[in-house]
Amino acid sequence: MVTSNQNPVLVDVSRGDMIESRHRGAVAVVDARGNVVAAWGDIERPVFARSAIKPLQALPLLESGAAESLEVSDEELALACASHGGEPEHVQTANSWLGRIGLVPGDLECGAHLPLYQPAAAALLRSGDTPSALHNNCSGKHVGFLATAVHLAEPTHGYSHADHPVQRRVRQTLEDLSGEELVDAPTGIDGCGIPVIGLSLRTTAYAMARLGSPHDLPVKRARACERIVQAMVTAPFMVAGSNRFCTEVMRVTGRDVIVKTGAEGFYTAALPIKGLGIALKIDDGAGRAAAVTMGAVLRYLKVLDDSAVQSLREQLEPPVQTWAGTTVGRTCVTSSWPT
Repeated sequence: MVTSNQNPVLVDVSRGDMIESRHRGAVAVVDARGNVVAAWGDIERPVFARSAIKPLQALPLLESGAAESLEVSDEELALACASHGGEPEHVQTANSWLGRIGLVPGDLECGAHLPLYQPAAAALLRSGDTPSALHNNCSGKHVGFLATAVHLAEPTHGYSHADHPVQRRVRQTLEDLSGEELVDAPTGIDGCGIPVIGLSLRTTAYAMARLGSPHDLPVKRARACERIVQAMVTAPFMVAGSNRFCTEVMRVTGRDVIVKTGAEGFYTAALPIKGLGIALKIDDGAGRAAAVTMGAVLRYLKVLDDSAVQSLREQLEPPVQTWAGTTVGRTCVTSSWPT
């Protein structure tokens, strides 16, 4: 475990025979009892997990009874955990679910942006249409929030605000699973408009471990955790999309891993069979380094066998390419990374 004030270099980006860029960061691997199994860098400093904790934020959708009452499918539940690419399947699923609860895209408070998946963005622009809130990578999470509010007869307007019952339930869930009192935790507003709360990598990894291995949790919460895991591994495309790290890892590993990206270089994972949770943060916010680091941690924990490594080669060590598609370098963990 590194205890200096500066986090270690985790990822190198090379071009030709020279390292061009380097990324520092920190990683926590924690078991479902709260024991730190492995760590790199400062795992106690509060950081915003952003979208990497969407699976935790979706738990009240199940615990409230909304998912059962509204017959939420695995695809819809996976979308509630997603940072999706705005591909047609994502948009259609969000829109259908929203309509089923009697609401319209204008009820979403996440804002609009072009699809993250570039072919989908290009197709939208060619069509002459403008992006709606349904294209927002967080639209599924927001439909899930609204579904809970509708089920509990709460106001749908303002559901993204910190004082709304929807967000109070999310905050309480994070407190419960992380084991932290969050009254004095740093706070902010996410890109999609909901509150973000500062948690350490250690406590975030602990919460993810309990999500994947909820054996010591109350029955209702344990069942909700199990359903989240089931949905994400059953419908991994809905969690991210084409050529995305989260989707590809879960397609290859099945129930061994659920993995979730977040903005500004954050990643989480739950390893249900091993009873472990992972949380990592790249200091400079580089998503390219976060994915590579998560892949290296999964290899270190022996979750990925040789076949999986081969299948995920492009995700584990993304090539650096010219605009013409020629490979001229690579993004990989440092040579000092443990094996």
